[in-house]
Formats: sequence, structure tokens, C-alpha cells
Amino acid sequence: MQKQQSWSRKLRIGLLSVGIGMGLSMNLSAQTTAEDVKTFTLKNGMEFMVVEDDSIPNANMYLFWKVGSRNEVPGITGLSHFFEHMMFNGAKKYGPKQFDRVMEASGGANNAYTTEDVTVYTDWFPASALETIFDLESDRIAHLKIDEKMVESERGVVTSERSTGLENSNVRLMMMELKGIAFRAHPYSWPVIGHQSDIDNWSIEDLRDYHRRYYAPNNGLVVVAGDVNAKEVERLAKKYLGDIPAQPEPRKIHTVEPEQKGERRAYVQKESVSSPNIMMGFHVPNTRHTDYYALDMVESLLSGDDSARLTRALVDQKQLATNVWAYYPQSIDPNIFYIFATAAEGVTVEKLEQGIIEEINKLRNELVSDRELQKVKNQAQVGLYHTLATINGKADTLGTYQIYFGDYKKMFDASKDMAKVTAEDVKKVMNNYFRKANRSVVVLDKHADSTEGDK
Repeated sequence: MQKQQSWSRKLRIGLLSVGIGMGLSMNLSAQTTAEDVKTFTLKNGMEFMVVEDDSIPNANMYLFWKVGSRNEVPGITGLSHFFEHMMFNGAKKYGPKQFDRVMEASGGANNAYTTEDVTVYTDWFPASALETIFDLESDRIAHLKIDEKMVESERGVVTSERSTGLENSNVRLMMMELKGIAFRAHPYSWPVIGHQSDIDNWSIEDLRDYHRRYYAPNNGLVVVAGDVNAKEVERLAKKYLGDIPAQPEPRKIHTVEPEQKGERRAYVQKESVSSPNIMMGFHVPNTRHTDYYALDMVESLLSGDDSARLTRALVDQKQLATNVWAYYPQSIDPNIFYIFATAAEGVTVEKLEQGIIEEINKLRNELVSDRELQKVKNQAQVGLYHTLATINGKADTLGTYQIYFGDYKKMFDASKDMAKVTAEDVKKVMNNYFRKANRSVVVLDKHADSTEGDK
């Protein structure tokens, strides 16, 4: 599953009293305001956001590169994820394995992730190591080593990761199949890790061109938060990153997925499956759409915690499933809303699917109560509040809002936007998007077969 998640899943907090949410609206941004975010752009186009927070003597740096699997084309799928590996394998000044060693010697740590839309590198470190971090990042951005030996080594690692992941994870396998039938035109149709035939055939020229184009400074956003001085961050940014040349702007993704005109289904056979699994996908708008927060509340209503509708009905009451969840990803382009369930012992996939659709139809046909809706609003607001209480959460969330919502300042209105969602909004989005003609279904079982009729 991709990293991006709604606030309701970033922090599971259980049932809160109905009155909490409105109080949080006033206190959500008490520690950091929009005015506290210092911004600047280097002459080469690299964007920066800085939040000074001396609550602990640490800092972090999030580097958001505006490249994910949506920027690929058939023949080079998986390259975005591949660079998540390659960026740690040595450059001009710091050779193989040196990036991690130097950072760890300075008391720091790092991680990275790739999604359909972005590739993000995260550095956590004592504030005193800020210049070292800039030096490390500058080296691999400007002088990444891309040679045959290293490429072949990492190609093997990615191949193993892909095969092991699909073999061991029913969810990953089903998401790959679901995306393949839900999207017929848009590049969201292929998995982030790429197709194996493409992984086998990337050329050195493909890699060098991809790195030059998408790891150009004018395609990056850097967020620094912690015990730092904004002017010092800008000085170091100019010193270490300012001379890296900008590149022509990457091509725009103009492909629009055509409207789905009818239900699509796929069946996958896997002998090791102990009970059937089902995954549904419904086409939904992107994160900047006005329906975003209503759909985010739908996700929480369906599977926000153990008392949410799908869990309560399918696991606790009817005992049709052992596991069920919903997932609404943040995304630059229109995406799909996922629902997944594992059948309980002896339960047919037809009966499980019927149970899921019954719960969907309840939200389509009946207004959710004020109390239930307020509960998920409270969860979302408290989750956001706790996320923004840390320097890591601030950096991650600011960058996320800048990329997906188009303006980091919208983060400071998030709590109020959540509070505005009404029961009528929930019903509207349920009827607009959770329709049979707009859904795709994947069934995973020992004996893949067709299911019975319409639900």
C-alpha cells in the first residue's frame, strides 16, 4: 500500500466525546501558524519551506521530488521506485554506502518512499548536523553514480522485492490487478514497482535521462523543520544546491481516464489462499477536489476504527470477514477508493461481497447520524493535531499539502474544512461515486471463479 493516508488512519484514537472536535478547531495550529512557515526559491527553481521549532535540539529534512509512477511510460515503468534505491548507492564525494554511514556518524537516520505521484526522501538528525545533511543531499542530487555494476545489483534487488512482495502479500497482488482493470488509459494502471519486463530492460541511458529530468532542482520541494534558523537554511541551500543547473520542465501528464461505463471484474487464483479475498475500487476525484474531505469521512465511517461500519457489521455482527478496511489515497489525478476484505472460514465470496454492498448502500440511502459523523470528524481533527505536534509531522504534512492540495496554507484550514462536512455531503458523494457502473472488483481465491449476479 502506498504511503499517503488520511488523518483518520494516521492516528487511531478510538471513540471521543462528541464535543471535542470544535475545540480542536481553535487549537489545531496553536504551535505553528501559516506565518511561521518561511519560504524561498533558489535561482534554479528549487523550492524551500522552513519551520523554526526549538522544542527539541533536532531537525528533519523532507525532499519531495515531483515524480512517481504516473510520470513513467510503458517500457520504463518502475524507474521512479528504482531511484529510491539508487539514490543511496554512491555519488562523486560520498561513495557506495557512505550516505548512510556519514549520516549515522552524525547522529542521523533516513528513509524514503515512492508513490504514484512523488518520491520522498526523509532525513532526521541533530540540528548541529544540518550542513552535513546539505552536503550529502547535494552530492547525490548533482553527481549520482549510475554505472552498469551498481544498476545490475539494484535491478536484482528490485526484482526480488517485486516477486517476494506479490507472493507474500495478497493485498499488493490484488491492488495490481485492480488498478489494471480500473484504469485503461491513465498511468495509475501499472504498479509503482513496475512491470518485470521493464525492470529487466531499463538501459543506462534511460536511468541517466530520468535522473537528470526529474531530480532537477526545479522539480523538487524541500521542507526543513526543527531547531534551525531559516536564514541559515537559506544560506546552506544556496551554498550546496544553488549551483545545480535547472532542467527543462518535465512533460505534463495530460491523459484523462475515460468515464467507466460498467462494472469490471477480475479473478485471481492463488493456491496458498486459505479463504477468499475481495477488493473493490470506485473511481473518485483527486485530492484538490471539493469532495475530498467528504470522501475522507466516508473512509473513516467505513473503517476508521473497530467501531466503524464495515468492521462492526462484517466482522463483529455477521462474522462474514476476519479483516476489512477502506483506503482513500491522496493523489494528483483522479484515483480509486479501495475496499478490501478477507472472508471468514466457510464464508463464500458472494456472501461477503453482498455484505459489503449492503453497508455501502446504507450510506447511499440513509443520512449518517450527527453523532456518528461528529465522531469521525473528531478522530480526523485529533489525528491532525497530534501529527502537527512533532517536527516530523510538520515537515511531512506541509510538503504533502503543497504537493497534493496545491498550497501548504490549506493545511491550516484543514480542521475547519473537516468540520464543514455534512451528512448530506456524505450521502451525495456516496451516490456520485459508489455505483455499480463505477466499480471494479477483484476476487482472489484458490479456485478463481465467477460470482453470482448483481448485488
